[in-house]
Amino acid sequence: MCRKHYTFAQSNKNCAMNTVTSFNQYIQDAIVKNWDADALTDYQGATLQFHDVARKIEKLHIAFQNCGLQKGDKIAICGRNSAHWAVAFLATLTYGAVAVPILHEFNAEQIHNIVNHSEARVLFVGDFVANEIDPEQMPHLEGIINLPDFSLMLSRSERLTYAREHLNMMFGSKYPMAFRKEHVDYHKDQPDELALINYTSGTTGFSKGVMLPYRALWGNLHFCMERLGNRVKSGSQLLDILPMAHMYGLAIEFIFGFCNGCHLFFLNRLPSPSLIAQAFTEVKPALVVSVPLIIEKIIRKKVFPITQTQRMKLLLAMPVVSKKVKERICQQVYEAFGGQAYEVIVGGAPLSKEVESFLVDIGFPITVGYGTTECAPLISYRDWHEFAPGSCGCAIDNMEVRIMSNDPYNEAGEIVTRGVNVMLGYYKNDEATRQAIDSTGWYHTGDLGTMDSEGNIFIRGRIKNMLLGANGQNVYPEEIEDRLNSMPMVSESLIVQDGEKLVALVYPDKDEAVNFDNEALHAIMEQNRDDINATLPAYSRISRIVLQDEEFQKTPKKSIKRYLYQA
Repeated sequence: MCRKHYTFAQSNKNCAMNTVTSFNQYIQDAIVKNWDADALTDYQGATLQFHDVARKIEKLHIAFQNCGLQKGDKIAICGRNSAHWAVAFLATLTYGAVAVPILHEFNAEQIHNIVNHSEARVLFVGDFVANEIDPEQMPHLEGIINLPDFSLMLSRSERLTYAREHLNMMFGSKYPMAFRKEHVDYHKDQPDELALINYTSGTTGFSKGVMLPYRALWGNLHFCMERLGNRVKSGSQLLDILPMAHMYGLAIEFIFGFCNGCHLFFLNRLPSPSLIAQAFTEVKPALVVSVPLIIEKIIRKKVFPITQTQRMKLLLAMPVVSKKVKERICQQVYEAFGGQAYEVIVGGAPLSKEVESFLVDIGFPITVGYGTTECAPLISYRDWHEFAPGSCGCAIDNMEVRIMSNDPYNEAGEIVTRGVNVMLGYYKNDEATRQAIDSTGWYHTGDLGTMDSEGNIFIRGRIKNMLLGANGQNVYPEEIEDRLNSMPMVSESLIVQDGEKLVALVYPDKDEAVNFDNEALHAIMEQNRDDINATLPAYSRISRIVLQDEEFQKTPKKSIKRYLYQA
């Protein structure tokens, strides 16, 4: 249960660092304990067992050492999720180097800039990225290593070339009687030692390098092991859908799953809706970690067309029949996610209130968490049995949360947090660090929220997104968008300001729009505008709807890049 709420602080007395143990020890223990178990599988491809992972980590350590890499040096990793991506990441941290995960969806210029800004000495790349980048734009790199087979794409170091060409000989010489459990001995990390630099891809267009210490990784992992480890058993299968270069997927899907002894499956191809659906059916994951877009597409496309028929509405209105109908619907939705998941955790962006209400009403095991890259990422979470609809849980162990408001129960204020998970700061950006973390250690999230008496956090939107009405009233565009997205023919929307008026940019549902000409589509949108305005106060009503020909551009978390549309 959530701890007691005091005035406007969610307090946790267990924030002392003396309980923090080595993060790398978790990795070492998982490998030794699960030595002969399946660990990493590229979906519909090869499988590595934990001892295979250990051997590959050791070979990379030998290569790092023989090419002169030191503890604290930066190693960048850029590619789609794969078993070898995971190995490269684990090898980097367990060596004592600093990992720099880079989203493969970044363009070549962004990748070049991050590699250069982070001062990475080595870059691991996947097939797609290898064809996009220009090594000449990264002059300080000593080598580029291909993730599929760990071959050299580029070497500017004779030591690196020699180490790669003679790696098997070096490995055999070091372990002539075979590599065994007792040889696994990893870097002993310190709590405030830098573990990785994660470059944000936020909605503001400016990418900052978030410096995350080992204690932040430990804090997230320890919480997941304590709260989910007894629900998701060792040996269970998990499906890694979210990009591991983003902290949400990295921490909750990959790091927790691996250290918990689970068998992880990576979608190393473009995760289309049909591929994800197929993978859920085949893998039957014991836990589903998702962004709202995946959940909403499944519900809106496959479930709502059935439940919103006139016959189904009549059945759901009958008290005696309703319970059994909801149970049947819940089971069908549950099977769409493989039928084995303890719960579905949604995070990274707001979940549609319409979809959330539906899932809660049928008894589906849904819960919503909240976090930021700067907290690696968890700030709040609550088990689905205790989940308060509309919230994103309460402060997790070793973290405190406050709402900067005179009336945090009713009046939205900025969400601030401090504790084990908070970053060291932004790499080479002291000014941004001072703006984000105040003198008493509180990290200012930039999100607006309220908090109830149980400590449940309710997010209202981003401070930067908040608009001012004609008479100075606060307008939260996310709340209007959530309502609009549930209306006929609307796939997604964005509220922008034109002078003192609010305009809704709408990308229509293309599957349904094919049945209507342009005039009819505009008429439907005008009816939507009238209907939604009837539910809104005068200062937040929509003046007009402008249709978009293409989907909104999004971050890897599937949040709309708002800054691109403000004009």
